[in-house]
Amino acid sequence: MALGEGCPAGGSAYAALETSMRRRLGRECLYVPSCRLGLYVALRHWCPPGGRVLMSPVNDDVIFFVVLAAGLRPVQAPLRPWDGTVDPAAVPESVWRSLSCVLTTNLYGNPDPAPELRARCEASGIPLIEDAAHAIGSRVGGRPVGTFGAASVFSLSKHVGAKTGGFLAVADPGVRARLAAERDALLVPSRLTADLAYALRPYAEAGVRGLRLARAAHAVLRLLGREERPEIRMPLRPGELARALGTAPGLDGFHSWVRVDMHDYRLRPSRVRLRRTARLLAGLDERLTAHRSGTRRLLASPWAAPWAGPGAGPGADSGADSGAGEGEGQPLFRVPLLVEDRDAAVAALARHRITTGYLYDPPLDAYAGEAFTDPSPAPEGAAWFARHALPVDPRRADQVIGILRAAGIRPAAPPETSNSTSGTRGTRGTSGASSNTRGARDTGTLDNGGTRSTGDTGGIGGIGGTGG
Repeated sequence: MALGEGCPAGGSAYAALETSMRRRLGRECLYVPSCRLGLYVALRHWCPPGGRVLMSPVNDDVIFFVVLAAGLRPVQAPLRPWDGTVDPAAVPESVWRSLSCVLTTNLYGNPDPAPELRARCEASGIPLIEDAAHAIGSRVGGRPVGTFGAASVFSLSKHVGAKTGGFLAVADPGVRARLAAERDALLVPSRLTADLAYALRPYAEAGVRGLRLARAAHAVLRLLGREERPEIRMPLRPGELARALGTAPGLDGFHSWVRVDMHDYRLRPSRVRLRRTARLLAGLDERLTAHRSGTRRLLASPWAAPWAGPGAGPGADSGADSGAGEGEGQPLFRVPLLVEDRDAAVAALARHRITTGYLYDPPLDAYAGEAFTDPSPAPEGAAWFARHALPVDPRRADQVIGILRAAGIRPAAPPETSNSTSGTRGTRGTSGASSNTRGARDTGTLDNGGTRSTGDTGGIGGIGGTGG
């Protein structure tokens, strides 16, 4: 199927967007209406139904449901507690032998150890798929994140701020035509009402921010039953989920979970969306520069895990060099500061109209249970990181640092040493219990350019999800 076929409004615009990303990555790229749809296409293409996928337990729950919808069994990986990256050496050999795929997360833009994971995947004869939704512009081992696996997916809702669209990048250009056909078969027709809402959304959000109406907007959503995340994680609904598993692989049975934060995730893109996306993508390098600068300031703060040691912690490269230019570091989408009391930090920021988004607590194995996922063999690092990480937009670095200092927010103490097979730091006796951050939803406001949306509600801020 030719690019853009069946979408008269989008053919040439698809090509322009794909060319821009192809130049950035050096890989064949396929435009998709959302990162989550691109990931679903990749998982269906490269993984056999019933296969087992190693993934991070500190991840958006939407991605968890995408894996289930693809007919696959999530297997939760051990994480390094100081930055939330996958710890390959802590994965037992018995688990490695059982896997059909490894899915990285590159949480907040901080790279997972892709060179090491790629070597393990090649030795096992399984694909590596990179979720680079947070990591457009990040590098590891001197290469862009998203250039190590058989496939990678990117979101244009994060650094780019388009609130729609993404890319599926592939190592083998020969599979592109088949993937395009698989994508097109999943798309649903564009709707005038959805496109009108998308066009008006930036103005509506600006109005809500300017009039300080976020609290009232949340109250209306709750009253109407339209608030999809009353807590950090969306409701699991285990009975319904168990029934949905019988329909996998397929998106229809999982639609009510996969659509959360982005109801238009499989909508055929219109000219309006594609034009706005192209305009915003053209300004990506300027945004990355701003994220890189703010990341450096935040990583020099007292909450940036100085105890993790040289070369460890958010923003550190897992490979030979930073890849962004000597001393420049990574353009993190969010910088996970490590604080003793995250609820207090979230509340302090909310008092200054800064909403904390992109929280992923509790870890997915504690959230979903063994009925739906294999738990991590060493869950302590993920539980510690999920409980203490405070994701901060680096573009607001100076303001956030001032607020945290004035509020007396203390850095998290180092986790106790565990018996991890790789010697990583972890905690003993921690649980995956979520720190209830619902109060942040009621006292905060829109985090401009960063909070998740609530589907068709116009992006009225929140505390979880990715919107990708």
